[in-house]
Amino acid sequence: PNSQTPTAFLPPRRRSCSRSHTYDDVLWIIMNTPSPHHEDDEHEDEVFLEDSDIIEEINVDEEELVDADDDDEEDEQGGGEFMDEADDSLHTFTGHTGELYTVTCSPTDASLVVTGGGDDRGFMWKIGHGDFAFELQGHTDSVSSLAFSSDGQLLASGSLDGNIRVWDITSGGLKGTLEGPEKGIEWVRWHPRGHLVLAGSEDSSIWMWNADTNAFMNTFLGHAGSVTCGDFTPDGKLICTGSDDATLRVWDPKSAQSIHVVRGHPYHTEGLTCLAISSDSTLALTGSKDGSAHIVNIITGKVVTSLSSHTDSIECASFSASAPWAATGGMDNKLIIWDLQQSLPRSTCEHPDGVACLLWLGQYKHVATGCVDGKVRIWDSRSGECVRTFSGHADAIQCLAASSNGEYLVSVSIDETSRVFEIAEFN
Repeated sequence: PNSQTPTAFLPPRRRSCSRSHTYDDVLWIIMNTPSPHHEDDEHEDEVFLEDSDIIEEINVDEEELVDADDDDEEDEQGGGEFMDEADDSLHTFTGHTGELYTVTCSPTDASLVVTGGGDDRGFMWKIGHGDFAFELQGHTDSVSSLAFSSDGQLLASGSLDGNIRVWDITSGGLKGTLEGPEKGIEWVRWHPRGHLVLAGSEDSSIWMWNADTNAFMNTFLGHAGSVTCGDFTPDGKLICTGSDDATLRVWDPKSAQSIHVVRGHPYHTEGLTCLAISSDSTLALTGSKDGSAHIVNIITGKVVTSLSSHTDSIECASFSASAPWAATGGMDNKLIIWDLQQSLPRSTCEHPDGVACLLWLGQYKHVATGCVDGKVRIWDSRSGECVRTFSGHADAIQCLAASSNGEYLVSVSIDETSRVFEIAEFN
């Protein structure tokens, strides 16, 4: 059938037609009766139309007809629903050719963003400057983690190739490569007041280097599984790390000795997935594959609070800096705002799909979540209401970061793009 002619109006097995009118001009409604002009059995399957076969002729506007190719494209896109969806981003970075896993924003330049992903590359780019992009070359596997030093002068890129590359932001050049771990880098962090780099590896080790001299400083050994999360305490005096071995360890950075090992009842029964440290450096909040969250006193190594409301893996956790609250997000489609004084949920924010990442915004009255459904949502932490949903991504959000001036939220997705959303009103 002609692509502009609905097949429901055509006779079966139409092979030829003696009528000079085309099906682009008119829509034929015909009687499905045997043709009287069959001359022999050899041609009994052919149907010929004469003027007498036409019972009605209707004029049709070609622009109103659906093109078959368009139908196919809509079917491939799930009925065309996503194609019509609004894109709320004010800037989209499309330099990558693979899934994106990590994003960080400069603490000193509100427009500077760095993204990394499965194409083994990182890109440094600027919000609103589509003509600027500097590629972080040299990694031979996925870029899994990115972090700026606190003064914004240096950037560390960690990769599943087991190496960390340090970049000078002023010159844009490579400052050095930090080697040591035998397997991939899970995360990279900087000392809060210096150029010391800390990284956790899939080989169960943690490493620390001096980025100014590229010198190795210490290895922290003791975990029995991949070190999935970790950081310096905000005062810089201790290190906390979580592992797939279901333990939290507190370390002395100078001696590389483990001060506390938190394991067993009433702690996690499965591997840790995320870790956050309170601004006063006294508490660690950890989430696990087992769906539980616990708060540990870093000084004593004791579990002080167990937060049990999630029913699936917790993927992200963070303390509020302005109230005794915390937030956790998980694959049970929930963001939970916790009242830590009561050890009870203050609000439970339901999502249509898993929550992969979260971020407290501005004065910590709002929480942003990145969801498996490709949406970024802004929640009022006091009421638990969703006050804004940002669309644009076509697949799961992996990581969120906010610009230093609090005006922009940057997300990365496995759809191979990074998008920028305006959030000044939520600060």
